[in-house]
Amino acid sequence: MAKKRYTVWLSRSLGHKFEAVAARSKGGKSGLVEDALKAVLEPQLLPGVNEALARRFESLNRTVTQIARDMAIATETLGLFVRYFLTIMPPMPESQQEPARLLGRERFAVFVVEVGRRMTSDRRLVAEVLESIAKNDPDLFGTLSSSAAERSQDAAAQPAGDNAVNGAGPENGMDGTTLLEGDTHE
Repeated sequence: MAKKRYTVWLSRSLGHKFEAVAARSKGGKSGLVEDALKAVLEPQLLPGVNEALARRFESLNRTVTQIARDMAIATETLGLFVRYFLTIMPPMPESQQEPARLLGRERFAVFVVEVGRRMTSDRRLVAEVLESIAKNDPDLFGTLSSSAAERSQDAAAQPAGDNAVNGAGPENGMDGTTLLEGDTHE
């Protein structure tokens, strides 16, 4: 095989290192440079590198896919909660807004502490909720009953101002607020 001559310039410190490694190398300076250039220009020729990288990329791909799925679930859950909350919350009179803001600030401070506590532990609320549901109401993981499925489809088809969407009815307040057992609607 014909070889082509190249002239390269190296710094003194790199030149000394190159000389020392080339002296220990069987192929000399030219062989050392050729091997180094092959490693840089043709990395697929290094044994085992592609397989290790492929395994690592596959692992990273699975992790990113799982994170994307978890984010989609969290985003959808938050969106559904916000929609439900905004649908059932009645407007508050001006006289009650400042006390409600103070209570909201106190509740938010408790919320932030709880989030911080959970983030420093390995236990997540989702795991607790799912375990609780599986233990107390395993049928909840089954399919919707036909009447529940019909109600869900009917609610989705109703216009936004309809009482069925707002939750108004005998078990709920007429303004859309949900009455809990023992509560009275004012």
